Amino acid sequence: MSLLMYLSFAFALSEFMLMLFKHSGTKTAKTRRDQGSMIFIWTMITLGFTGGFILAKYNSWNIVNYIITGIGSILILAGIIIRWLAIIQLGKSFTVDVAITEAARLKKDGLYRKIRHPSYLGLVLIIIGFSLTMNSFYSVIVFILPVGFAIIYRIKVEESVLLIEFGDDYSEYAAKTKKLIPGIF
Repeated sequence: MSLLMYLSFAFALSEFMLMLFKHSGTKTAKTRRDQGSMIFIWTMITLGFTGGFILAKYNSWNIVNYIITGIGSILILAGIIIRWLAIIQLGKSFTVDVAITEAARLKKDGLYRKIRHPSYLGLVLIIIGFSLTMNSFYSVIVFILPVGFAIIYRIKVEESVLLIEFGDDYSEYAAKTKKLIPGIF
């Protein structure tokens, strides 16, 4: 149980740090079209965590629950690693709001070679991982569905901005890559 508390704290701290330090400033953003997606995604994550923990069942455990929790913990760690690698690879181009900065370049290498949104893949893995550790089918549903919907909305908003900013170069890149899962979606 303490591992989950540490993972929850690490995730919350990392997202808080992103919010503080990676928000596009008014001086650095040449295009900003977030359309409320940042607030929406953070609201859904907060509601998902709250609902998931309320519906969680920590009082009855067997070997299957421990295995599922172990898998969930591995997914959380993998998600945090993938998310931060994607953010680091974007460098100054990364912002928590949907904005194109003066420093922005279309990233097509590293994690971005196969998928267009690896930081959201990391977030999806984190959310799935946490929902699995809650030991309740209802927690999984309450957590994954709203956050998944928010991520899909955010990707749609982001891709429209990238298409406007990078035009044909982005269209060609999008035709060769998947949004979240290599070879699938």
